[in-house]
Amino acid sequence: MLAIRSAVRACLATHEAGDCILVAISGGADSLALAHAISIEAQPLAIRVVGTTVDHQLQSASGEQAVKVIAQLNAMGINENEILKVNVEISQGLEASARKARYEALEKCAEKYKAVAIYLGHTRDDQAESVLLGLARGSGTRSLSAMAQVNGKYVRPLLAITRDQTEKACQEMNLSPWNDPHNSDKQFARVRVRNVVLPTLEENIGPGISDALARSANLMRDDADALDQWAEQEISTMNLSDLDCEALAALPKAIRTRILRRAMYEAGAPSGSLSAEHVSAVEALVTAWSGQGPAHLPGGVKVSRLSGRLSLLQH
Repeated sequence: MLAIRSAVRACLATHEAGDCILVAISGGADSLALAHAISIEAQPLAIRVVGTTVDHQLQSASGEQAVKVIAQLNAMGINENEILKVNVEISQGLEASARKARYEALEKCAEKYKAVAIYLGHTRDDQAESVLLGLARGSGTRSLSAMAQVNGKYVRPLLAITRDQTEKACQEMNLSPWNDPHNSDKQFARVRVRNVVLPTLEENIGPGISDALARSANLMRDDADALDQWAEQEISTMNLSDLDCEALAALPKAIRTRILRRAMYEAGAPSGSLSAEHVSAVEALVTAWSGQGPAHLPGGVKVSRLSGRLSLLQH
């Protein structure tokens, strides 16, 4: 428990006395251990803590489980609590749709309480799983860098803590974690990675795979941050609706594609709608020009090459 409290204390120290934070608790060992550490460490810093648990209403007993989470928070001394009921609209698969609904509810709750941060219980094991899922999708450097400890309002103090440590902490503090049935349902890719892929890698390559994947994520995040910063510097000198193809072609591909992706979103492509194929089609207008027609993108965005320049318009 001391390692968890130390990790939490370091993050809480970035806030000021009187600040409000949300802590999101599913009822599993990771989030319960996080909440318990926050209940101890926030008090001497005069930080206000609001506990939240999201009821996705996807299981018959989800409401009862949410009430049990609140009871455990009250027992810890976290007395400002909310059950956030959400209706999950299945539009991107169950996992992604539930995640979208959950984060939207947390954002609204943070606005309500004017919270400066939302604390989440992701661990090193979650980080390793995210890297493998990114690899399976053929994702780029940013995706493979997995989760940052601080990303906007979201704070993840436990990314260097293992799931085993949180489970032992719950035993030590007499907390009662909930085992979500979805966490053993192999229809979900993350469950297969957790229960099949990672154990197989550990068995056949050797122990320490999760730690190595988490280290790789940290290294890739440094690289992604540096590339993003370089791209931002270039973007600050450009008109993203009217780009010079010669200037773009002179840049490294990693920078060029970041600029093009930003330009396409600013032209009106819906957030998250662009695939690698979309970016490649637009990049070909710059680096493999042979008179081809415009690239048509989500959101009615059309990218054309005219007189050595890229024109991005929404129709």
